[in-house]
Amino acid sequence: METLNYRHTVLQRAGGSKSVAIVGVVASGNLEVLAERVLPDTECEVDIRTAAEGFGAVWTAVIADFVERRSPGGLKLSINDGGARPDTVALRLAQAVRLIEGDD
Repeated sequence: METLNYRHTVLQRAGGSKSVAIVGVVASGNLEVLAERVLPDTECEVDIRTAAEGFGAVWTAVIADFVERRSPGGLKLSINDGGARPDTVALRLAQAVRLIEGDD
């Protein structure tokens, strides 16, 4: 099991007022993302737990691209990975942010 952690400074706070959101499932080829509004507005943290070891460079690129596109300020995103492909990771992260930004 590999654990990765990324912290980014972002331009703006993620919208909405929900404090927590969860999407996905931990299953083969998929992942679960928990989004929590617990950080200052200009920070984002992504914690990853994955059984697929040795893909740190891929995770770094996917997370950096996501943070640049979404500016998820104030959010801590916890990922439990079941071997998801990078496009599935990007999809689940976008879904988590969209859900936490949605109406209560």
